[in-house]
Amino acid sequence: MPSHEAPHAATGNDGSSSFLADKSAKVFLAGHKGMLGSAVHRRLTALGFTNVVGLSRAELDLTCEAAVRKFFDAEGPRYVILAAGKVGGLHASSAAPVDFMTENLRITTNVLAAARLCGTVRKLLFLATSAVYPVDAPQPISESALLAGPPAPGNEWYAIPKIVGIKMCQAYRAELGMDAIVAAPNNLYGPREPFPSESSHVIPALIRRFHRAKAAGAPEVAVWGSGLQLREFTHADDAADAIVLLMDRYSGAEHVNVGSGREVTVRELAEMVREVVGYQGRVVWDTSRPDGVMRRLLDSSKMRAMGWEPKVELRDGLKKLYEGYLLGSIFTNVESTNR
Repeated sequence: MPSHEAPHAATGNDGSSSFLADKSAKVFLAGHKGMLGSAVHRRLTALGFTNVVGLSRAELDLTCEAAVRKFFDAEGPRYVILAAGKVGGLHASSAAPVDFMTENLRITTNVLAAARLCGTVRKLLFLATSAVYPVDAPQPISESALLAGPPAPGNEWYAIPKIVGIKMCQAYRAELGMDAIVAAPNNLYGPREPFPSESSHVIPALIRRFHRAKAAGAPEVAVWGSGLQLREFTHADDAADAIVLLMDRYSGAEHVNVGSGREVTVRELAEMVREVVGYQGRVVWDTSRPDGVMRRLLDSSKMRAMGWEPKVELRDGLKKLYEGYLLGSIFTNVESTNR
């Protein structure tokens, strides 16, 4: 895996220290145990940040307004990275739309309100998603496509709370002067994906499925859809680099796309995972199952203009992910749940 060099620290427009020059400041990283949150935590630690605060849901329920207010008032963080939320694949959000809508909305509203009221937060970054864009948006999708149409059917239960989060950050900036920024990554993958098999995102689902088929000697593995869908995958470590860069250099109202710019079909992805796992059987495509969005490629030129470039090649990332799976360092919750 390539090394991730630190970007050069900038100076704030008001003469204050930039994020990268303020490494002793308290950073509240909400969602620090998730896939992207843990990647951000690793990155901040490697850069020398000494006061990163991350709490489990048992320690702080972000859906509880009073608990969030109490935490912010007591801790007084200077920076907030909001990577927490209820996540899952298309099946998961379609099966539990109320939970996806209410939990994600509560987390966003509670954290933004508490961050403003505590009086110590200098900057906040909210993690959105490429699912916010219309299903028929022109490709590659630029930030200006937001609200040009509805999100894809089935995605709306996750996408709409994220759209609200984007607009809330803009509202807090416009009315209250909060430096609230938004990153919109596309199809992230990486370690720490604890989703049950029936609702997992495509990469961990394929790894688990091919591995189990290999272990059982199964002659074939069924995969949903036609496999003709195009997908852009970005490794969580690359996305973490983008988040650090945005925290240091960006203070605009518009959200910023974060995507690798590299597309593969789901068939190509499945073949790549099959080879990485070493499964020798056949892949059968269940075309009775939905494909979902056929293409969603982001225009990440705005992010690249700040000096960001993804470093992790997909095959290398898959190999690393499968090695972790075999070592038991990831998917632990999934495996124990399915025994």
